[in-house]
Amino acid sequence: MPKKKIIEKQILDKLEVKPGMVVRVHQKIKDITAKGEEKERIQVYEGLVIARKHGHEQGSTITVRKIREGIGVEKIFPLNSPLIDKIELVDQKAVRRAKLYYTRDYKKRLRSTSEKKAK
Repeated sequence: MPKKKIIEKQILDKLEVKPGMVVRVHQKIKDITAKGEEKERIQVYEGLVIARKHGHEQGSTITVRKIREGIGVEKIFPLNSPLIDKIELVDQKAVRRAKLYYTRDYKKRLRSTSEKKAK
């Protein structure tokens, strides 16, 4: 029974990630050096959350999109993976949809919620 509570706590820690947020995901990466030794480092991936799938389940994921050298790059992160070190909130955009797939072809930028409140 205690093991279930630990899993639920891990889920609750990362529940606040919603579409429209600009997040920084810190992911643990294992590299193999030239000598064959394993090194672990943290890679940071920053982008807009365009989708969250499977709600509050154990296998919930987020899709993060960023523009790299003029090309859109998307990466799917499982929220409860031990490889995800932490998720930082950078900005919150004003959105009205649960899935932001339209941003793939959308030429305009989304506004921040602070910009929307100012108007």
